[in-house]
Amino acid sequence: MTAKEFRTAFFHGVIDGEAFRDSGLALVRALKKPSNLFASDNLITFNKNLGFLDDEPLMTAWAAHAEQRHEKGILWRTATLLWAARQALRRDGAFVECGCYQGTTARILLAAANIERPFFLYDLFEAPSRPLPAHGSDLHAFVQARFAEFPNVTITKGSVPESLSNAPDQIAFLHIDMNNTQAELGALNTLFERVVPGGVVILDDYGWQLYHHQFLFERLWFEERGYSVLELPTGQGLVIR
Repeated sequence: MTAKEFRTAFFHGVIDGEAFRDSGLALVRALKKPSNLFASDNLITFNKNLGFLDDEPLMTAWAAHAEQRHEKGILWRTATLLWAARQALRRDGAFVECGCYQGTTARILLAAANIERPFFLYDLFEAPSRPLPAHGSDLHAFVQARFAEFPNVTITKGSVPESLSNAPDQIAFLHIDMNNTQAELGALNTLFERVVPGGVVILDDYGWQLYHHQFLFERLWFEERGYSVLELPTGQGLVIR
């Protein structure tokens, strides 16, 4: 069996990502027969199957559409989303992403899962309180052009939940990644009841200490409704409706 390895220097909160990665891998290699190394996105692990690296549709779409450093670094998060998309395709309902940014995640999912049903993307596109490099006056037009060939994709600019007036009545896949507690709770208040039984909800920021405020409020929000959020090592939260 051939050993697998995936590593980038994409780590949050460190001064030198390459040095941090290499020092962590040095510790791993000091262990007995370590193999299948993964190091990226604040996750260093070994002796796992890393089956998503053998997922040809995922890896082909990721290689074609993940161009930026951070897009390449979040491969395991993207693999989780693809799993969720494939599960959602077994249920009726549309796909919704709140906080699409440059649209890379949705573009990868469309290709890897061959999604033909309605896919709704929402974002401010302008600079929020914690702007990312691409936020600005040109981002909305960029994302529109990126999905021009997909008649099933609807792109809506504006704040959430106010911009959700065109959201579908049935949702099979809901991805929330807005890095903002009030916006995410607003999305849940508006959309969660529309998620069909067996539909999948992924909260991108749920497990990240930087967004501990979101974690507390979203955990309570789901507990009050009888749900438990699974915190994943990728930093995501997972809920099955």
